[in-house]
Amino acid sequence: MRHLNSWSLVVVFALFAAAPLAAHHSFAAEYDSSKPVTLIGKVTKVEWQNPHAYFYIDVKDDKTGQIANWSIEMGSPNSLMRNGWSRTSMKINDGVTVQGSLAKDGSKLVNARNVVLTATGQKLLTGSSEGVTP
Repeated sequence: MRHLNSWSLVVVFALFAAAPLAAHHSFAAEYDSSKPVTLIGKVTKVEWQNPHAYFYIDVKDDKTGQIANWSIEMGSPNSLMRNGWSRTSMKINDGVTVQGSLAKDGSKLVNARNVVLTATGQKLLTGSSEGVTP
């Protein structure tokens, strides 16, 4: 019986370890590189997590004056650090300009290529998966 219990633990561990892999997706499946976008806004939330870091910004629509919250996907925290980011590079209420590609489904989701921090003018690459084939 002990042998069965230890195997059960191994199986459960393997399932939990593989869960983040299921969350990963290809760029082409979710984003459209022929739809580039530039967004200017203020940071409302930062999620520094694997497999992709996200941040959210409030963007004012020039035509309607309405403010919408956009979700911005970047690379993994490890790839961001290789590109000069740290956990404190971007904070809530920081002004940013984001260049990236829109989601295919029309949602307020962008895969960022780069981010310019308004306060310093620093341009940081985001480790985007655009154009990378697995």
